[in-house]
Amino acid sequence: MSARDFLVEIGTEELPPKALKQLCQAFLQGIESGLKDKQLTYSSASVYGAPRRLAVLVTQLEEQQQDTKTLLFGPPLSAAYDKQGNPTKAAEGFARKCDVAIQDLQEIDSGKGVKLAYQVVQKGRPTTLMLPDIVKNSLDQLPIPKRMRWGSRRLEFVRPTHWVLMLFGGEIVDCEILGQQASNLSFGHRFHHNEPIVISEPATYLEQLRTPGYVIADMAERQSLIEKQIIEIAKTIQGQPIIDSDLLEEVTALVEWPVALLGGFDEVFLRLPEQALICSMKEHQKYFHLVDKQGKLLPNFITLSNIESTDPAQVVSGNERVIRPRLADAAFFFDTDKKTPLASRLTALEKVVFQAQLGSVYSKSERVAKLSEQLAKHIGADSQATHRAGLLCKADLVTLMVGEFPKLQGLMGQQYALLDGESPMTAQAIYEHYLPRFSGDQIPHSLEGCAVSIADKIDTITGLFAIGQPPTGDKDPFGLRRATLGILRIIMEKELDLDLYDSLRSAIEGYPELIKSDQLAENIFEFMLERFRAWYQEEGISADVFQAVHARKPTRPLDFQSRIYAVTAFTKLDNAAALAAANKRVTNILNKNETENLPINVSTHLLEQPEEKALAKSVIKKTLAIEPLLSNRNYREVLESLAELRPQIDQFFDAVMVMTENQPLRLNRLALLRQLRGLFLEVADISLLQLG
Repeated sequence: MSARDFLVEIGTEELPPKALKQLCQAFLQGIESGLKDKQLTYSSASVYGAPRRLAVLVTQLEEQQQDTKTLLFGPPLSAAYDKQGNPTKAAEGFARKCDVAIQDLQEIDSGKGVKLAYQVVQKGRPTTLMLPDIVKNSLDQLPIPKRMRWGSRRLEFVRPTHWVLMLFGGEIVDCEILGQQASNLSFGHRFHHNEPIVISEPATYLEQLRTPGYVIADMAERQSLIEKQIIEIAKTIQGQPIIDSDLLEEVTALVEWPVALLGGFDEVFLRLPEQALICSMKEHQKYFHLVDKQGKLLPNFITLSNIESTDPAQVVSGNERVIRPRLADAAFFFDTDKKTPLASRLTALEKVVFQAQLGSVYSKSERVAKLSEQLAKHIGADSQATHRAGLLCKADLVTLMVGEFPKLQGLMGQQYALLDGESPMTAQAIYEHYLPRFSGDQIPHSLEGCAVSIADKIDTITGLFAIGQPPTGDKDPFGLRRATLGILRIIMEKELDLDLYDSLRSAIEGYPELIKSDQLAENIFEFMLERFRAWYQEEGISADVFQAVHARKPTRPLDFQSRIYAVTAFTKLDNAAALAAANKRVTNILNKNETENLPINVSTHLLEQPEEKALAKSVIKKTLAIEPLLSNRNYREVLESLAELRPQIDQFFDAVMVMTENQPLRLNRLALLRQLRGLFLEVADISLLQLG
């Protein structure tokens, strides 16, 4: 079947730069999904995006659906004809349904006997007729949080539209989309070539936009060109550009014809904290900063222009005029902030609400200071420096600098703390307490920073659970799941032997007037343990291994992980499946007899058969053998040692009747099984393992 290339381009006002990449991917996915639903085959599909356009190019798209054949079955042959061989009403009705004569029907074995049948051939529809709906459906499903309306129409889209180009081969697809009649016209750069461009065929789209249109429609190509220009222009001053990936992606979405230009600012501003300068250039102006060979900030920046100016010096001068007052404001904020020590700002935090039901940020700071000091004693941090950092960690929120540049919270706190004469440990912990801020971010380096970070996050989680606002479904407005993962990362990566449950109980003491449930600590602890589930799934740990350890609810994350790895290793032993099955059998027996008043110890004089004597002796021997291993958390060696019990366990169940009518014997044997099960439960509930 013949095929042609298909091209659709939606021309708009400037699209939101931070959303452009996601819009492109969703547009492409929607088109491909629509083609698949219509059973239309094609060779490849690509998406292009620029500030004023979204486009998808599909190569070698078949011109028509394949014909489909459907076999319809009617009545069984025995019910289709009477004894004289004449068609019955059932046969006649089936023929009418198929709109054919009875003699055109077939007799086919359906697998449940021979029946009348008719093969219906559904002619494939022309692709051109289906493309408009495929495009419309894809546009309707784009992830647009807030749609716009324009003009007098009720149409909605992410931005007002100006044109729609739709070509199937050299043929215009006749339709109207988002209020625009489809054509073969695109438009070039808003300033360099703000004129219609007749796209002759889909394959020439990229080159025709480039020349004469001054538009590089391919985002990947545009981004690569920008990165190359930045690196080359930095070499002219022996500088090293710091190319932030998010900023690079954003500026790529802001320009259609990128031109990198080098600018500078007064060296006097270098007295400010580097991050303040970087934030001002990056957040407000979308500039890339540069550093020298020693990593020190240079008084220069690289900006991306969307025009190829005949006088680039004027463009640079304009950018320098814009950044100068920004940096002057930052200098004013910094100099003004320095006049008030962080400690003196604590009273101002009383007017800043942490959460309506949980009080002020000042109250939170006091709770964090107390809790972080307790944690510091457990992990070997300096408790005095930690307490001080916990108290001051939010003070920079009321500074002018953080008010203008919120992303500098923590960092400015560190800078101001050092200027105030606070200890370096305290200052570092103030900065680090926000870490990790997102998935993959660095964790605190200092133990003091770890303590304050964990305390801050635990306090938030505890408070919100206490007022009944835990995460629900996919909604987590306060980022409690992220905070929990941050806590676990710090504990695991820094190898902090911290008891999470005890830490939660300490945090709860800071909210005595809000506690509404005696189970609060258990509920939060369970929520936090559940975060481990996805954690270990990513490592390839099976769900039943997690469940086996989770059943024991170890309160120390490091201990939890040691058990996970020990059970994972155990599952690879030859005896693992048999021992898991035996433990499951023991568990079932004990559960069915949980009302029995079992003796604490096994009475040796009630052991009658050699097999139960052998098992009892082995249990005692293993209890003594694994005691030092358990104290050192050598759980893998514990399970390997217990795996040696398999012969005695097998022989016991083969020869001994546990549920004998002799009550003393029965209770003694149940007590023995309880002791056996207790040995394995020292590590995990291996009866939950699915091995077999």
